[in-house]
Amino acid sequence: MAIDIIGISGSPVRNSNTDRLVQAVLEASGLETEFVKLSNISVAPCRACKRCVEDNVCKVKDDFPALAEKVKSARAMVIGSYCPYSSLDGFTKAFMERLWSMRHQTNLNRGKLIVTAVTGLMPQIIEQVSQMLAMEIMIERMELVGQLHVSGNVPCLTCGKGDVCEMSGASVLFGPDAKISAELCVAVEDQKEVWDKALQLGQTIGKRLRSGRQVSVN
Repeated sequence: MAIDIIGISGSPVRNSNTDRLVQAVLEASGLETEFVKLSNISVAPCRACKRCVEDNVCKVKDDFPALAEKVKSARAMVIGSYCPYSSLDGFTKAFMERLWSMRHQTNLNRGKLIVTAVTGLMPQIIEQVSQMLAMEIMIERMELVGQLHVSGNVPCLTCGKGDVCEMSGASVLFGPDAKISAELCVAVEDQKEVWDKALQLGQTIGKRLRSGRQVSVN
């Protein structure tokens, strides 16, 4: 059965906020979807070998060529990422780089509908990374339908040493006397505004794909 929407998550955390929000958008569409967690497969950065120029097929022998076939057949994508070191995560960046192979002479992704979801700790960094993705999407001539900004959780809350490690980000965020534990983690389902927006975007994509319209929406 053909995939209408493919969801991509660059978060390596098992069942992360990013994963669940991407999946919520997919489910809300009511269409045939597939979810791909990049940390479970092998997608390396682009090698700039240019062997894809003639036929839009990447020749690097990893999991991207197979993933590219799914991306090509899908009419929309939901791309989820996070912001380590104040930048786009490596898994998502490698995936975005490899889309270059699909744009030579015949742009295979032109007009594809896109939703992005970026998870992070600092709103200004989330915005910067979202704008980075928006620029990539514009360059690929895909259509950005909407962007989601998600509050994430510092890994120090669950590593077991967050309250004693001198490098702990948790103590910076919650104070040196805070009892660091997973109980301080925030779930995306409890972020009502972003959760509701995700469901709305999923429904919007579903309606547009069912109607066959390719015009912009607010």
